[in-house]
Amino acid sequence: QVQLVESGGGLVQAGGSLRLSCAASGGTFSRYYMGWFRQAPGKEREFVAAISWIGSSTSYTDSVKGRFTISRHNALNTVYLQMNNLKPEDTAVYYCAATTRPPGPRPYDYTNWGQGTQVTVSS
Repeated sequence: QVQLVESGGGLVQAGGSLRLSCAASGGTFSRYYMGWFRQAPGKEREFVAAISWIGSSTSYTDSVKGRFTISRHNALNTVYLQMNNLKPEDTAVYYCAATTRPPGPRPYDYTNWGQGTQVTVSS
């Protein structure tokens, strides 16, 4: 079972950028499809982006298309989420998730989760 640890969250002004990282250990990273989710206070956890085993396929929720980029470096066992032009509505706890099967955009499609990292965007 892979263990996941997110980092890179913080406080940023609207229009700014952050890069989140998710380091994996305890498993063969290249066998996992990776995803990013987020959860704002009082809201359900929502899909943000996903990337296939070798990075050949990516998907995004509509609200982040053109602003966020998911990537992975299998030799470093790490997946990234580059977030540009951040908006206050992007404020949430961001979670990294993994699964060995091609997932849909639902939390229950993923089997392994990190503890989350807080992203706060001020207006």
